[in-house]
Amino acid sequence: MDISIHASFLPHDDADAALAFYRDILGFEVRNDVGYDGMRWITVGPPGQPGTSIVLHPPGADPGITDEERRVITDMMAKGTYGGIVLATKDIDATFARLQASDAEVIQEPTDQPYGVRDCAFRDPAGNMVRMQEMP
Repeated sequence: MDISIHASFLPHDDADAALAFYRDILGFEVRNDVGYDGMRWITVGPPGQPGTSIVLHPPGADPGITDEERRVITDMMAKGTYGGIVLATKDIDATFARLQASDAEVIQEPTDQPYGVRDCAFRDPAGNMVRMQEMP
């Protein structure tokens, strides 16, 4: 089999803040920016990796989701327990310094984990957990 990860999805509650974070702070390129009925979907990805993307989407935009489910999603986003992603970098300390200088909420400074990786964690503007691992 030849399977790869094409896209992952993270919710946003402020498209402009999400765009500024993923484009301006993380340095991702914008692949698509689509608006519909007052909502906005933004697809971003790392330069040089056109086959891998993150779709930043409005929470609960699926018409099959109830108002109560939308409320739960919104509450979980506010707590930072709804969405998350793990990214990788060659220099965790330099990446962390850049993130710390931005408005990103730092959750964990760079740490050598007992399972063999050095990583840090922060939240994006919507509260999603973003872990960053150092790759050799």
